[in-house]
Amino acid sequence: MNLQEALRLPALSRARVVAAASKLGNRVLGAHAVDIPDPQEWIRPGFLFLTTGYAWPREAQALRAFMRQIARAEPAAVVLAVPQFFERFPEAARQEAERAGIPAIELPWEVPFSQVIGELNQQLLAQQYSVIERSEAIHRALTRSALEAGGLQPLADVLSQLTGRSVVFEDLEGNLLAYALTGGEDELRLRSIASGGTTPELSHYLQEIGFERQLRQSLGPLRLPARPEIGMVGRVVCPIRLGGELVGSVWLIEGEEPLSELDMRAAEHAATVAGLHLMHQRDIAQREARLGYAFLDALLEGRFEPTPHNLERARLQGFHPEGCYYLALLVLEEPVPLSPEGFNRRERLAEDLRKLLREQGLTPLISVFLNQILFLLPEGFDANRLWERLPQKGLSLGLSRARQGWAGVAESYRESQALLPHLRPGELSTYAQLLLPRVLAGDAQAQQDLLRELFGPLEAERGREALLETLKALAQHGFQLKRTAHALGVHENTLRYRLERLQQLTGLDLREPQAQFRLQLGLQILELNHSK
Repeated sequence: MNLQEALRLPALSRARVVAAASKLGNRVLGAHAVDIPDPQEWIRPGFLFLTTGYAWPREAQALRAFMRQIARAEPAAVVLAVPQFFERFPEAARQEAERAGIPAIELPWEVPFSQVIGELNQQLLAQQYSVIERSEAIHRALTRSALEAGGLQPLADVLSQLTGRSVVFEDLEGNLLAYALTGGEDELRLRSIASGGTTPELSHYLQEIGFERQLRQSLGPLRLPARPEIGMVGRVVCPIRLGGELVGSVWLIEGEEPLSELDMRAAEHAATVAGLHLMHQRDIAQREARLGYAFLDALLEGRFEPTPHNLERARLQGFHPEGCYYLALLVLEEPVPLSPEGFNRRERLAEDLRKLLREQGLTPLISVFLNQILFLLPEGFDANRLWERLPQKGLSLGLSRARQGWAGVAESYRESQALLPHLRPGELSTYAQLLLPRVLAGDAQAQQDLLRELFGPLEAERGREALLETLKALAQHGFQLKRTAHALGVHENTLRYRLERLQQLTGLDLREPQAQFRLQLGLQILELNHSK
């Protein structure tokens, strides 16, 4: 209850405010009557100080000093019964009360203090009971929304209705989980919702004030003051925790009118319910993940047996044995073994990746190992579509060549591990892009892969020796057709036919400088291998 509300009680209806009328919003916690010298020791902050003035001094200077002492006790107001010992509130005391911001009130003498105290306490008890009832209603409404609808969006809708404020649920990275708008949100929040997460301006401001550290340490809601220069009004944020681990936050747009204590309780309860919901979702995701991990691990390690039962299980998991897949390797810049923070980051990233894959219409075939997340992508899928949606800072992504079936996945895993030392943070790299740098670095496996890529298609071809000699002659004679044909002792048309056949088999267009370089490099490695 505030002082304005208290003055509507029958016992105080004839009271007259004579000082600090602008402070009628002061909270009133109770009332007590004190009529002894030096009463400040008996005055409690937030209580109405009821007095007859019997023990008050009479001189103006003494009254000023006396009122300054009263003000230090921080009463909600000073209520003086008149006229008896004072005809009206003493002017010196009134002026000092005005200066101190303590409301001064004249109460008709015939109104008993016991009536004031009784009515006030009765009203306070009724309001407290009302608060308890509303708090229970809030508890039931939020819990019901979580149980019946089973998601964060209904929870955001209910919390917004209860508080009359715009509400946003975010994960630890600032990604949008759910929101409800009332029309009172600021420009910054609208931009955050449009982008699906925290805007750069807000992110920079939060870093400036050490917001994440404050939120991790906070046991309750935090208030952020308005920042007009970035289009932000005041807001309140409540941490969402799982067993002490910070996993997200609930934001309420506070604006000019502060949230009430009951609103804050509602926000805290919503954060608790959201934490329980996220715990349930995490448990389901972990169970699904464990099944997926076991299946993909069997493929990666070459332990998959193509029995009818296993093939059916593979199809149920979303893996098509006749299909071709890339193996993607997502690496976190985290020291191994992983710290608890590193482990949580990996799990959150794996969960985000599952969501992204589902959004793209793909089955999330994922496995995790140390600071790595491995997953399959169907041949032809543009991995950049995923990479652009991931938080690239502190991450690197490598992509193997596309291979068919379960045996191809095991081979792709070998390739992905060979890529591991060459991946660079913040970049997406494919096997083809990294092959030549690995070859030049002396990677024996890469050299063998290059030879297979260049000359493997010739193995089963009739006239293999003639085709290989043609490649060598081309490289030796600067890829000039006339000189090469003369060196081989064949007609230029015959040479062109061989080149067309070579392009069909290897995919190399030997008119391109890069293809010529690959061929020369491959021939040098082939020559070195034969000389050993």
